Amino acid sequence: MAVPAGLSSGETRTGPRRTGALGGVFGRIRKLWRRISRAIGDALPKGLYARSLIIIIAPMVLLQSVIAYTFMERHWQLVTRRLSAAVTADVAALMDIYESYPQDRNAETLTRIAGERLNLDIDILKGAKLPSPGPRPFFSILDEVLSEEIRRQIRRPFWIDTVGRSNLIEIRVAIPEGVMRVTARRNQAYASNSHIFLLWMTGSSLVLLGVAILFLRNQIKPILRLSAVAEGFGKGREIEFKPRGAREVRQAGHAFIEMKRRIERAMEQRTAMLNGVSHDLRTIITRFKLSLALVEQTPEVEDLQRDVDEMSRMLEGYLAFARGDSAETAAETDMRTLLEDLRSDVERLGAHVEAVEIEGSPLVTVRPDAMRRCLFNLAANAARYADTVAISGKREHRAFLVSIDDDGPGIPPESREDVFKPFVRLDDARQDAGGSGLGLAIARDIARAHGGDVALHDSPLGGLRATVRIPA
Repeated sequence: MAVPAGLSSGETRTGPRRTGALGGVFGRIRKLWRRISRAIGDALPKGLYARSLIIIIAPMVLLQSVIAYTFMERHWQLVTRRLSAAVTADVAALMDIYESYPQDRNAETLTRIAGERLNLDIDILKGAKLPSPGPRPFFSILDEVLSEEIRRQIRRPFWIDTVGRSNLIEIRVAIPEGVMRVTARRNQAYASNSHIFLLWMTGSSLVLLGVAILFLRNQIKPILRLSAVAEGFGKGREIEFKPRGAREVRQAGHAFIEMKRRIERAMEQRTAMLNGVSHDLRTIITRFKLSLALVEQTPEVEDLQRDVDEMSRMLEGYLAFARGDSAETAAETDMRTLLEDLRSDVERLGAHVEAVEIEGSPLVTVRPDAMRRCLFNLAANAARYADTVAISGKREHRAFLVSIDDDGPGIPPESREDVFKPFVRLDDARQDAGGSGLGLAIARDIARAHGGDVALHDSPLGGLRATVRIPA
């Protein structure tokens, strides 16, 4: 067979097309699987405790379901089928005896044999007809199996009642003289005690699940405690913590404590170093001030004094930014009082401040002096470039918001993040009154040390809105 040009002996013109079709099918299957996996992931709970419960409960429920299904399918139905077949065989035998021995037309002997030997009650209803069929039970293995066995063994019109009397079942079969009515106990044709196994299985599963949930809760508590302590440390709160729980959880707790100690040592060393630098620089600046005070006051000397004062203010700003306020202890603070004090401070700067508005509970756990400095930097920055300043506080879900609005020129949206960078000064940007370029940077640093943040937006007054979000 000749091979077309451009193809080797092992290729056909349909090969690449078929491979591409298979690749497209597998690609669609992968996309569908990713979509299903993403939907399942979105539906599942995100918490460790809830996911651990699912890991414990799901296999147990699946196992119990398989066991219950197997029991229902193999044991319950099988036993019920055999019992129903035996009862049906007894009824068929009684019918054969009744029709084979006409000398017992009153069925007295047959009734005696059925009651003494087969535990069945028989009545011959001469001239009667079968009742009209009633509604079938929604879920009844006995009704289905018994009807099937009667159709298979007796092969005559019949009527059964498996729900009318709870402990008895009634079977009526058409005979030439009328109807033969047979009454039997339910447990003769039905595995009536099988539900005890299901109850024991369900009860034991619930007990095991309760014990598992109790132990799991005790194992999750140390993890939640460690998470709360880590979050509190990030917000500047000192929380007593002792590692507990499983070995791995205790190891994580000890690692967190050691990390916390290293951070605190580093902060203490930095603070000590900055205090030393501050002392040395302040000593030199003080000498400058004394020397300038002793010389004749000329315009040149006054300019030097202003430069020294500016240097002193810049030094204080740099040290405050580098040192932070981490040494202060967090405490529950009434933000209403703090904002009222802030209003008085801003009014002394010459700006008109509207009445402070507070929505919700004003109690928040913060470092008071640090938070006062954060809010003052923002308010002073607003007062420097605006005539009117508005201060408000609002409690939201797990957070407290402080908004400082002004009617100044504002800051372009594309430059609002840049003004938070240390030492960055824009041509029209509004910085702190000290002129060091660190006011907004210090404010955001303090807010983030509390676990919050500072953001700038357009103000309803026409200027800029500075919003401080603090976890509550």
